[in-house]
Amino acid sequence: MFTLSITLVRHGETQYNKEKLLQGQGVDTPLSETGVQQAEAVGKYLRDIAFNYVFSSNLQRAIHTAEIIRRNNTHCYGTEMVLDPLLRERGFGVAEGHPKEHLKNMANAAGQSCRDYTPPGGETLDQVKLRFKRFLKALFQQLSDEHGRAGAPEAANGTAAAASERAPGGSAEDGLQEASVHALVVSHGAYIRVAIKHLLEDLKSSLPAGAKMSQVFSPCPNTGISRFVFTLSPSESGPVLSAARCCFTNRKEHLGNLTAAEKCGGKEMG
Repeated sequence: MFTLSITLVRHGETQYNKEKLLQGQGVDTPLSETGVQQAEAVGKYLRDIAFNYVFSSNLQRAIHTAEIIRRNNTHCYGTEMVLDPLLRERGFGVAEGHPKEHLKNMANAAGQSCRDYTPPGGETLDQVKLRFKRFLKALFQQLSDEHGRAGAPEAANGTAAAASERAPGGSAEDGLQEASVHALVVSHGAYIRVAIKHLLEDLKSSLPAGAKMSQVFSPCPNTGISRFVFTLSPSESGPVLSAARCCFTNRKEHLGNLTAAEKCGGKEMG
């Protein structure tokens, strides 16, 4: 058996986020000035985490965020960043490029909630979940092949040692002392919401003590951070998930020094 952590980070703000316009996959916009500041803030917050792997959506707002986090990190500046289309934002079809209010109106006309509604040409929530499941399966297989029979890497040991010397509550290292391998995954708001829902409801990840469901499933802010820890066991058919734990979701303490406008960013979708 071996244990790994996955730290999920949403990209920084874009101008489309600021103007409440849907991006999805078809609108590939860069970070705004505020988005760069948010990415710098989350990079500094996570600077001492010894990430062994860095994965990002191949859309530029996620790539730029991941690059800034990696540049700020004291351990993984030279770590290869893997761009994976499985981590792309949910496709919103004909609603992309339009105000989010337009999507709400389409959903209302169809008698559905905005989150559950699929606009013409868009992805269903099940299709997004399938993409995440494929990413997670490939990640588990890769890390199991590379680390399942080995001891904890030196960099990860350093992270665990640093974490053991710090207060457990509210620390950037929360949960890492349990894991020997650490992966950073940078993606998008609607995608991350689907991922968290799958990890909690389908994979039965345990929740932190005292966690409020309203916070766990709240919209992920720009550069919001979530972390899960997984224990895998080997089998002839591949790694089997033995245990899963949610350390925290949608954390945004790193944005504390930014102005109120800079903290807000786009709500979830994009």
